[in-house]
Amino acid sequence: MTTSEAGTDRRRLVADPSDAGLRVDIYLAERVPELSRSRAAKLLEAGRVAVNGRVARKSARLVAGDVIEFELPPPEPSTLEPEALPLTIIYEDRDLVVVDKPAGQVVHPSPGHRTGTLVHALLHHVRDLSGIGGVLRPGIVHRLDKDTSGLMLVAKTDAAHRRLAAALKRRAIERVYLVAVWGHLDTDARTVEAPIARSPSDRKRMAVVEGGRPAVTRFRRLERWVAADLLRAELETGRTHQIRVHLEWIGHPVVGDAVYGAGGERRISGPGRGWARAFAARVPRQFLHAAELRLRHPRTGEELHFTSPLPPDLARAAAWARESSAPTAGC
Repeated sequence: MTTSEAGTDRRRLVADPSDAGLRVDIYLAERVPELSRSRAAKLLEAGRVAVNGRVARKSARLVAGDVIEFELPPPEPSTLEPEALPLTIIYEDRDLVVVDKPAGQVVHPSPGHRTGTLVHALLHHVRDLSGIGGVLRPGIVHRLDKDTSGLMLVAKTDAAHRRLAAALKRRAIERVYLVAVWGHLDTDARTVEAPIARSPSDRKRMAVVEGGRPAVTRFRRLERWVAADLLRAELETGRTHQIRVHLEWIGHPVVGDAVYGAGGERRISGPGRGWARAFAARVPRQFLHAAELRLRHPRTGEELHFTSPLPPDLARAAAWARESSAPTAGC
């Protein structure tokens, strides 16, 4: 690799079976929170990535057991223009910010989403974001899908970013979601432990795949409706689309999920079929909301706990489901 400069962050990863066949730039973008695919490509072009001790090319494809070593140079200043977009800040201090992201907003710039992202809003409202996430993702510790609403953690200093990313990796940050699913779980509580990787048949989707990365989600039923359940979902790991993939895999896809649960209401038979269609018509997007964050402050060690109620679009749908299910509630 190239000669390191002051402030360089050196890291080492090992490819697992689910990574076989992935290009190195895609692998790094998926595994390293601070890297976008374009930034990973720049590291490769600069000779900052090695596979099994040899400088890697962008086109190189991985096999299980490959050792990937790379260097993250000091953060670059952001070149993005701040935008005066609405931003709901739940908490802010000199180290971090907790925001409540609305559904429909992309977290960071990407092809097709060059403006109007959460990052653009953050740059306007928060002047001292950490640069460690790169020029396109300053301060971003973890992401939410475009159509998922709720709580997100953002670092304002590089030290906070490193500590929060490490806490996330060792599962020391509790993330809880509210999610509505089609059908009913067999029990009030269920833990799904199933490995996740890119779908072998569609690389744009994730799937439960033998040899994939370990993934664990804990589900608990909060309410039982006519043909759907409202669940509390707690992430023990944080794989891409984990909650949505696990629920599809157990046969209870997320209501309104166009990727993993399209047409889920049509799977409902019997007396609940009409109710399911009426409910689906009231859910404008995937019924998934990041409702709770619990963590220790990266500098002080103080325990922090944040909550976010269902936003109006999902709250209205839930109210209708609850009221229309009243005769069967608790069954």
